[in-house]
Amino acid sequence: MSIDDNPALLSYTHRFPPSPEFGAAANASDPDIYDRAAADPVAFWEEFAHELDWMRPWDQALQWDCPHAKWFLGGKLNASVNCVDRHVEGKRANKAAIIWEGEPGDTRTLTYSELLAEVCKAANALKSMGVKRGDRVAIYLPMIPELAISLLACARIGAAHSVVFGGFSSESLRDRIMDCGATALITADGGWRRGGVVQLKQIADAAIAETPSIAKVAVVQRIGAEKAPVQMVAGRDAWWHDLVADASPECEPEAMDSEDTLFILYTSGSTGKPKGIHHTTGGYLTGVYATAKLVFDLKDSDVYWCTADIGWVTGHSYIVYGPLANGATCVMYEGAPDTPAKDRFWRIIEKHKVTIFYTAPTAIRTFMKWGDHLPNACDLTSLRLLGSVGEPINPEAWLWYHETIGGGRVPIVDTWWQTETGHIMIAPLPGILATKPGSATRPFPGIEADVVDEQGNSLPAGRKGYLVLRKPWPGMLRSIWGDDERYSQVYWSKFAGVYLTGDGAVRDSDGYLWLMGRVDDIMLVAGHNISTMELESALVEHPAVAESAVIGKTHDIKGQSPVAFVTVREGFTASHELGEELKKFVGQKLGAVCRPDDILFTADLPKTRSGKIMRRLLRDIAEGRVLGDTTTLADPAIVAGLRDKYASDEG
Repeated sequence: MSIDDNPALLSYTHRFPPSPEFGAAANASDPDIYDRAAADPVAFWEEFAHELDWMRPWDQALQWDCPHAKWFLGGKLNASVNCVDRHVEGKRANKAAIIWEGEPGDTRTLTYSELLAEVCKAANALKSMGVKRGDRVAIYLPMIPELAISLLACARIGAAHSVVFGGFSSESLRDRIMDCGATALITADGGWRRGGVVQLKQIADAAIAETPSIAKVAVVQRIGAEKAPVQMVAGRDAWWHDLVADASPECEPEAMDSEDTLFILYTSGSTGKPKGIHHTTGGYLTGVYATAKLVFDLKDSDVYWCTADIGWVTGHSYIVYGPLANGATCVMYEGAPDTPAKDRFWRIIEKHKVTIFYTAPTAIRTFMKWGDHLPNACDLTSLRLLGSVGEPINPEAWLWYHETIGGGRVPIVDTWWQTETGHIMIAPLPGILATKPGSATRPFPGIEADVVDEQGNSLPAGRKGYLVLRKPWPGMLRSIWGDDERYSQVYWSKFAGVYLTGDGAVRDSDGYLWLMGRVDDIMLVAGHNISTMELESALVEHPAVAESAVIGKTHDIKGQSPVAFVTVREGFTASHELGEELKKFVGQKLGAVCRPDDILFTADLPKTRSGKIMRRLLRDIAEGRVLGDTTTLADPAIVAGLRDKYASDEG
């Protein structure tokens, strides 16, 4: 099936070019940047590396021995210096670096000068705990300023950080600490989430009872003893405020080799064992600096807000390292988007006059479900750029985002990248490219992406295939921590010399890329490859549907049959009649082979705490299997309810 015949993806053929005013003022305004970068991608990346502060210049820009890359060999630099010191030494000492808002409404603003002092005190506190260059530090914190400070403090003294999302269980924390061999842990007494307290120190205690490598624990007091009582172990545990109170606000930064480890961040693996994605310093910092500068068009006057948690790679790259390396003012928010009310995000934009807003399609679809009246009641006119990250965005959500949040006047940068890639790989340069609802457009300059068939051959426009990357890039993972064989097998074994992203994609006649989600989210229905995203996009075009998730269920005759889990918008009622209407609607839009066999209505979908829909669990429910790991779910009760409902419907 040609993409040009695919109404789910190309229902909206209208292109959205940048306004002449935006294009003229954009950081990237010359279309020749793509050809120039393609002609010599290494030289292109070197241009951005030269914009960073180096303690020693590099001798060789790239050494490539597939599957291992080394960038800026011989060069020495420090990530915290590039994110903080150089701005203090320049003209940004009194500029806000971080504007933080807690869920209860408390706020804190740190200028670059104040951030430097806090980072140095934290770095010296880590040294007092015995942390030294080359050690690993586990970080298990809520979204508070100390989280960003901790990352930069580790970078300053040459210790690799491994952040574990503050919603993970003690078992998840334990496993990650054990895998990377962390010697110190930074945690908090607790964190706020939807008006309740997550007891982080208690969870951490359960984890480190089984991790003998942890010698010292620093505890940030976020909540207080009344709501978050903690047990402090003498000789091991210390309060963060006591450690930094006695620490000097000056700390000489380590001169780190470009290939020294900056961080290890764990991501899900198909075997069930998390993969420790290993990122180094010089290449990663160059990649996030360049992409933040050009994709988000960062200006000195911007107030930039990425809604991710720093526990995920999006927060590492586009809350901490990328924006701060550019000298940006970054908003951080601790809590949930519906606390105390469902207009919290719009109120934050209004209050802080946010100009750039970067969030996930799952959140956007949730906002759609909650209704236009909430953002319409807030002043969002400060916004000049919107971004999307985390999964493919369906055209309906893209258009709602554009019209309702952006007022139909601001560009949207839909970005594709991974924990493994380190930085954005596919996204429009907003001053140059016209955008299309649902497409991430073109690879970032200097990135060579391709769509290939099962044999690794490039596919023409309109043919779906595997998304691959053909050349090394600065921010790429260097390996899986402690398991280089797994690194080679997972990412480089299917196609010789080519990185397998694990995602499906299709190119249109303009060369724009349309991401189809994970290849294991591609259903084989009666011999036809059908993307779950295609069905989900079709379903949410129906006025009754707020959100949908589609999975392939084993079928004796067709191989797989599509099953759709659907939440309805306010004002509509789930019913058998609506289910039949939706089946017919999808069949009309995509063809009879795509018609879902089952529509199951649900008040909510099972999602991780980062907002991603857990389609694996939906497959388990549909197949009647024992449910897999649910420790990362925001609300495990949703899964149990769905399982019971599906079983009764089947009965």
